[in-house]
Amino acid sequence: MGNLGGALTAAILVVLCSCCVDVARGQITDPNDVNALKAIKHNLIDPTNKLKNWGSGDPCTSRWRGIICGKIPSDSYLHVTEIQLFKMNLSGTLAPEVGLLSQLKTLDFMWNNLTGNIPKEVGNITTLKLITLNGNQLSGSLPEEIGKLVNLDRLQIDQNNISGPIPKSFANLTSVKHLHMNNNSLSGQIPSELSRLPLLLHLLVDNNNLSGPLPPKLAETPTLKILQADNNNFSGSSIPVEYSKIQTLLKLSLRNCSLQGTVPDMSGIPEFGYLDLSWNQLNGSIPTNRLASNITTIDLSHNFLNGTIPSTFSGLPNLQFLNFQNNSLDTIPATFDPPEAVTVLLYGNPVCTTSNAARAANLCRPTSVNEAPSGKGPQPSIVCVPCPTDKNYEYNPSSPIPCFCAVPLGVGFRLKSPGISDFVPYKEAFDLDLTSLLDLLVYQLYVERYIWETGPRLNMHLKLFPSNTSLFNMSEVVRLRQLLAGWQITLSDVFGPYELLNFTLGSYEDEFPETASSGLKKGALAGILAGAIVAAIALSVAATIFIMKKRTKRRTISRRSLGGSGCGERQGYLKSFNNIYPCVLSRFSIKVDGMKCFTFDEMAAATSDFTAQIGQGGYGKVYKGNLADGTAVAIKRAHEDSLQGSKEFCTEIELLSRLHHRNLVSLIGYCDEEDEQYLPLKENLVLQMLVYEFMPNGTLRDHLSAKSERPLSFSRRLHIALGASKGILYLHTEANPPIFHRDVKASNILLDSKFVAKVADFGLSRLAPVPDIEGTLPAHISTVVKGTPVNTAYQSDDISKIIDSRMLSYPPECATRFLALAIKCCRDDTEARPFMADIVRELETIRGMLPEGEDSVSQSMELGSGALMKSMSSSTTTGALFVSSQTSGGAHTNSGIPSGTVAPR
Repeated sequence: MGNLGGALTAAILVVLCSCCVDVARGQITDPNDVNALKAIKHNLIDPTNKLKNWGSGDPCTSRWRGIICGKIPSDSYLHVTEIQLFKMNLSGTLAPEVGLLSQLKTLDFMWNNLTGNIPKEVGNITTLKLITLNGNQLSGSLPEEIGKLVNLDRLQIDQNNISGPIPKSFANLTSVKHLHMNNNSLSGQIPSELSRLPLLLHLLVDNNNLSGPLPPKLAETPTLKILQADNNNFSGSSIPVEYSKIQTLLKLSLRNCSLQGTVPDMSGIPEFGYLDLSWNQLNGSIPTNRLASNITTIDLSHNFLNGTIPSTFSGLPNLQFLNFQNNSLDTIPATFDPPEAVTVLLYGNPVCTTSNAARAANLCRPTSVNEAPSGKGPQPSIVCVPCPTDKNYEYNPSSPIPCFCAVPLGVGFRLKSPGISDFVPYKEAFDLDLTSLLDLLVYQLYVERYIWETGPRLNMHLKLFPSNTSLFNMSEVVRLRQLLAGWQITLSDVFGPYELLNFTLGSYEDEFPETASSGLKKGALAGILAGAIVAAIALSVAATIFIMKKRTKRRTISRRSLGGSGCGERQGYLKSFNNIYPCVLSRFSIKVDGMKCFTFDEMAAATSDFTAQIGQGGYGKVYKGNLADGTAVAIKRAHEDSLQGSKEFCTEIELLSRLHHRNLVSLIGYCDEEDEQYLPLKENLVLQMLVYEFMPNGTLRDHLSAKSERPLSFSRRLHIALGASKGILYLHTEANPPIFHRDVKASNILLDSKFVAKVADFGLSRLAPVPDIEGTLPAHISTVVKGTPVNTAYQSDDISKIIDSRMLSYPPECATRFLALAIKCCRDDTEARPFMADIVRELETIRGMLPEGEDSVSQSMELGSGALMKSMSSSTTTGALFVSSQTSGGAHTNSGIPSGTVAPR
């Protein structure tokens, strides 16, 4: 044993030394990156001293403001992967040394005052995915070298003073989706070579000095959705007929481009939604074929069009705006009858002075070109006591809790090329879309105000409120900023691309980190060293256990005959280590406070060698057991397909151990042993088990079955529904993190000895997935309501057809109200379904309507409404969401995090 100890000691020293050498040598920023950052800083003017920590310490380990770092396998250095200096009031020039940042993925200097050229050296950074330099005063021409950035997803250089042509080399940007080059001084033709871009979605080149003919080959771009080239000078050019065949096109905007010829027939484009060809020299008649039902806007004003207004325009379901002002139209067909909500403008056409004038009177009024429609969000309908003045508390007008004070984040948000002309009908859709992408509940978003700007562009001021708590935690603030500033979300096509104008931290400013986490916080070197030491210790401990297990295998006496304890032995080996790092070694030592770790032998003894099976589900078999102290338990034993990894199983136990509510089945303990130690048992290799309290009255399904010998009275059914609802409400609002069950059914509602309802199978959870760069989640929670239709009987007032005859007498007014609530819960529209809090309140109201004596069944079991409101006001959803992955027996087979349209209801 002495030789063994010496060998282990030597091994530990070798590991420690090698780790420490690596810390000393490799865990610093690449020298080329350091030099590049110093050069960038030298060329910048920083009047507000935002970059005050640039120059002290290592850029990555000292966390220079706006710098995010990462590692690559090929060397031991840290590399700068992102520069995020959005709206820092910086001026000066962008140093060519930026090209030395070989691993840079994001270059963000939006909304500063930079001048000078875009350095051609940017083309050397082939890892770049985002270039956002919009809102500066950059000049000069676009470098050809940018065409070498084969990984570039987004190029935003709009609102600068950049001149010269669009480089033909941009045709090599095979990954690019967004080319936003509007509001510059670009000249020359739009390169036809851009048609070779396989992923291009948005081409915005409006407000430049572009000229020459529009390239017909642009119609060959396979994914193009928005072509916006307003306010250029394509003098003498016509609109290529090929543009009417771009099957993916959603918006074509060529306003004020000196275009001639006729209006193209866009009826063959299935999802086409927006056409603006105003202020050109187009002639002829307007095509009469019916356009796609998505169309919201048709602006053909200030041309030389003649003839009649197509009657097909009056039957378009989403149409908002028709502008034919200042043409030569002379006829309104009798069948032209657009809905009142559609704005139709005909001023300046002969039709306004002919025999049709009386009919066209309302359509021929002049309008001001300076009109800028605007709006505000809903205001509070009740008078509230003023919020606290510290930390800038405000009322959330959208909150379901009246007069709820919280500290919001301010967001300046602009839709750069929206596919709508009126925001009001689309506001609810916008709220749902944005909150879903940001993983917020709908009421957390408040559109404080909005105004249409020249473009047209829609400028909005948004406020993001925390959910049912007064303050965001800082990790949530960082997450939201990263999603918006990093373009990690993509709005629905109808809203087009957006731009972030500002992200106002307000009271969160002092606590906001200098930069998003790059994986190395302050004191990183000490952390790395500590990690190396821990790794070495873990390695030595693992080696010790391995040797001891090898020695154990040589024994001929089985562990069972010796009464060996997996939990006891492992915790004996690693007791002190496990007290500091629970779940780190999992398979060797899972330890969760408040939970008992059972051995396999204890489980086998409790269940008479697993012969007392009482059920089976998607997770595995369920056995009734009696522990050594006489406690009756239900033991769920995972089958092989349900086995989780050690980390997932540990997470599961830790999550369940924190849930305590009288209407949830309580977890008592668990068993997790290495199956290879029980090879002689063959059929019993699966050793992950959860131990729950036993429910002597079985499941609600048992009692609703026609075979049940003990039918439930109406009063008891009502109390069971109320108890189950309170358990689910706790999971939604009080559990931290919140849990969405996803498989609520009668067999998952258990009944104790007093028929108190307890919700089961709410665990087996996993962390919700993170949206990818396009803002897409891997999956979503199904919101389809399944079940037997009862609407017909309810609506015909003949509810006796769906009442269980074994229930005998029941108060009709209570049953009717109970059924009405059930109908609301089954509505297809998610937003039409009641919140769980509303369900609990309504069930409590129905319980109060029961005749005297009926309510005594289990009134003492339920929480009072005061406790409910207290739990609502104290709840928080700032933690990462968990959702149930248990899907057996239910219709909800999709996994993932609920979007904004799946609020806890």
